[in-house]
Amino acid sequence: MTSNLAKILIITALIATLAACSTTSRLAEGEVLYTGVKKIQYNQPDSVKIADEVKDLIFTAVDVKPNNPLYSPYIRSPFPIGLWVYNHWDENSKGLKGWLYKKLVAKPVLISRVRPETRVNMINELLQSNGYFDSHSSYSLNYSDKNPKKAKITYEVNVRAPYTLGDISYINEDTPLSNLIDSVARNNKYFKTGSRYCLDSLNNVRIDIANQLRNRGYYFFRPEYIEYLADSVTQKGVINMQLIKSANIPNQASIKYLSNDITVRVNDEKLGGTPDTVVEKYCTIIKMQPVHVSDKLINSCIRGRKGRPFRVGNMDLIQMYLARTGIFSNINIQATPHDTVLDNGYGLIDLDVACTLDKPLELKVEAKATTKSTSFIGPGLGLGIKHKNIFGGGEQLSADLTAAYEWQTGKGNAYKNSDFNSYQVGIEVGLSIPRLLAPRFIDRARRYTNWTKFSIGGEFMNRPKYFKMARVSAEMTWEWHSRRYSQHKLTPFKLTYSNLLSTTAAFDSAYFHNRAIAQSFDDVFIPQMSYTYTLDRTFGKNNFVWSTTVTEAGNLCYLIWRACGVEKGNMHILNTYFSQFIKAHTQLVWTRALFGEHQLVTRVFLGAAHAYGNYEEVPYMEQFYIGGSNSLRGFAVRTVGPGSYRPQVLDRNSYYDQTGTFKFEANVEYRFPLFGYLKGAIFVDAGNVWLLKDDEFRPGGKLEGKNFFKELALNTGVGLRFDMGMIVLRADLGIALHAPYNTSKKGYFNIPKFSDGLAFHIAIGYPF
Repeated sequence: MTSNLAKILIITALIATLAACSTTSRLAEGEVLYTGVKKIQYNQPDSVKIADEVKDLIFTAVDVKPNNPLYSPYIRSPFPIGLWVYNHWDENSKGLKGWLYKKLVAKPVLISRVRPETRVNMINELLQSNGYFDSHSSYSLNYSDKNPKKAKITYEVNVRAPYTLGDISYINEDTPLSNLIDSVARNNKYFKTGSRYCLDSLNNVRIDIANQLRNRGYYFFRPEYIEYLADSVTQKGVINMQLIKSANIPNQASIKYLSNDITVRVNDEKLGGTPDTVVEKYCTIIKMQPVHVSDKLINSCIRGRKGRPFRVGNMDLIQMYLARTGIFSNINIQATPHDTVLDNGYGLIDLDVACTLDKPLELKVEAKATTKSTSFIGPGLGLGIKHKNIFGGGEQLSADLTAAYEWQTGKGNAYKNSDFNSYQVGIEVGLSIPRLLAPRFIDRARRYTNWTKFSIGGEFMNRPKYFKMARVSAEMTWEWHSRRYSQHKLTPFKLTYSNLLSTTAAFDSAYFHNRAIAQSFDDVFIPQMSYTYTLDRTFGKNNFVWSTTVTEAGNLCYLIWRACGVEKGNMHILNTYFSQFIKAHTQLVWTRALFGEHQLVTRVFLGAAHAYGNYEEVPYMEQFYIGGSNSLRGFAVRTVGPGSYRPQVLDRNSYYDQTGTFKFEANVEYRFPLFGYLKGAIFVDAGNVWLLKDDEFRPGGKLEGKNFFKELALNTGVGLRFDMGMIVLRADLGIALHAPYNTSKKGYFNIPKFSDGLAFHIAIGYPF
């Protein structure tokens, strides 16, 4: 206790000393350290409200990060390490000190570099372009009372009522092009009398007109061919607008084009070959043989029909559909107009699509070093090979081999005396077809790749001194989108066989007294069907991802066996019982963008499983557990629950007791940037698992409403994330606050010692 107190006092003294040291000693005469923005002061009459999007633009204009920002540009960290190093260390230092200097140093951000007068000019330009013509801004420096070489900036924005659009006039020429321009402009939501004048919005109107015209045959039309005549003299605060065509519109931009021939050229740069021409329904395909690609696949990616108005959007769709097959390394589309115009005034455009095949084989090697919350450590290896175009239609054939070895370090509270080494190996072979081989009544969106997947795999697990187990499985799955934000996954068939190959006397004695636990490890067939629905929607600063999965096992087999007259106790597959249960779980993840890169992420999970009919217990692999790096981070995985149950002796065997058939979990995590790729997090987790049936050997494990909240485990904690975009390395320190079982300490916060409630987790990816 004394040594710990001494360390705390030393660290506190160092921090205080660092904070007290000057961070401006190397500044030249007249230089001032920029310490952020004090405030942005808006002054306007009560009747005037500045638009939020304009405020956001002004904030962006003045958001210059000071040194060691905590919440830029307003709040700085109290520990300016980089500035302290810059001011007090020699930049020519060698060795370790020189290396530390380069890593830690931060040059001072000066007022002269921020250029507040330039920021004011930017604000004035923003006000003018957004209709606030009589408005202006200014700035002032707020020098520090303790150090005149430090200053914050206050920006003052004086806002007057914005100008609005008055009378709007259109081209009103009786020609197909002018009529179409007028029609699009009249339907634009912004281009209405009473809208606030905004230069960006007016430009967006021109872009909207050009985009719609280019999708109606006017391929060469551009936004700059539309102009405005503005009149701000007639009435104060009102601008009358007239839409006109530019005087220099080229003749080509006024011609409406029709789709003509579409040619797709497929080659492999390494193979070369001779051309082979095939005429399909929607295109002509020229393949440099021996290119291996399906003609029907290419034809299905073509959008745009001969003789119909040429649409730029069809070019984008062709590019997207060909790219999502995953078999091309390069796709280039070129539109070529004919030199002559048809008698009816229409032009013709040919499309030439050049595709280069990618390498068909993809190899994957993954080496993993794991440290788990259960104090297991060990290496893992994953090997995979995939052919991305096995049958020429984008079908993917893959084979994956995984292997892992784990050993117990002896540091986990629940496993202090255990000798629990293990290894497992697995293999899976899969075939993924980029088409939905399913009944036509299933609603599917063609804009997305819909998959039919088949797989077969096996896994062998060895827990020395306890058991050896093998599992084999085969399944078929459909994955499709019905809408942009709705994804479906249906597994009409999955069969798993779990076989407990051998056990030891220690394992048998541990579970002899509890048939419910032992039965979950019995040899069993699991014939399953499952369905998952995922909704991913974004509303402003809020993103919601809701997923629900419903699984049933054994019911179809049960009905067939019963129809054949087989009694309940005699229902087998190859002399092995098949499991019968229903399981469902749902999860909602809500992400709220706060400011900058700051986010508040909330997750709620609810799940239940119930065995009945042909089998009394839900198989162990289908039960719920809680705790660990992606769950309750103040507890080790499978060390909480069910309910208030806690094993009498916390040994290696308790690891298998602490699962349940009902689960509730809630998490809240505040995520914020630190510097560079490094992010921080503060989190709170709560949850538990329960049993839906009584188990006399796990007292307190059954779900009861009166004890629900009392039996929710609770923890808080902090974390660091090294987020490089494609990969996230995560470290979380969880602090347990409340355990659902008796800990010998009274009160809600019942963790006996602070050190008992600490759990450190290392993981890849965000927890949710």
